Amino acid sequence: MRRVIISLLFLAALLAAACHSSPQSKITIGSKFFTEQVVLAELLAQHIEAKTGIPVIRKANLGGTLLVHKALLAGELDLYVEYSGTALTTVLGEIPHGDSAAVYNRVKQLYADRFHLDVTEPLGFENTFAMVIRGDDAKNLHLQKISDIAIIAPKWRAGVGYEFLERPDGFPGLSKNYGLHFAESPKVMDLGLIYRALVDHQVDIVAGNSTDGLVDSLGLFALEDDRHYFPPYDAVPIVRQSTLARFPQLRAALADLAGKLSASDIRRLNYAVDARHQDAAAVVRAFRATKGL
Repeated sequence: MRRVIISLLFLAALLAAACHSSPQSKITIGSKFFTEQVVLAELLAQHIEAKTGIPVIRKANLGGTLLVHKALLAGELDLYVEYSGTALTTVLGEIPHGDSAAVYNRVKQLYADRFHLDVTEPLGFENTFAMVIRGDDAKNLHLQKISDIAIIAPKWRAGVGYEFLERPDGFPGLSKNYGLHFAESPKVMDLGLIYRALVDHQVDIVAGNSTDGLVDSLGLFALEDDRHYFPPYDAVPIVRQSTLARFPQLRAALADLAGKLSASDIRRLNYAVDARHQDAAAVVRAFRATKGL
């Protein structure tokens, strides 16, 4: 009986030790609440598992920028993909100046200094905001640029995501920069519904993303940002410095992905998930195979 008790105590001690050490042997990757972010989180997760053997916990669709950023600072996440212009404006509260390299270097410096976060190499594409209208409207009304809609905006209804309505590089600044006065306050909706609302004539213009796969498939048209209101938005993995210290091999795995993903690549991946309703993990697995990753 004594031997059984000792064995049970020993087993309990092992389980306790395993439970205590398990967070140290895994990393957690998160994403914001839209398809591209889920795809990018899965890409990082699969690549890291394949190259390093580190188990990855996936926490997708967490919410908006500030929520995911706070989760990273709190240690609930080790890594996620951010966009340089979003980091500079929404997180750091700065007005962007300069080109993509200038914005990236500023974010890299400030994230290290203020948050002890490492901004790694860009993945290779930019996902900027895109003001999207119906293709028929673009053709019939001869609309090419955002400035073209200033005259007709008083008759139009706009649709935006929750974050775009409030962020410093979002709707208020856009309206002021282009002199846009819409028929009513913008309708705020989930990003997954925004294009359907446009197609169904619930709204006439929406704030989408340049890499969304549904724009072409639904016959929509992205207006040119002719006054260059939006800053650069290069996709960059951001990782806790403490995580890199625990897993030195992680840095090389992330460097493998630098420049590997073009705008057309991510647009196709988004389209496969959004329009063809394919599983994100399967889509990413096939993409990695074609890229030799």
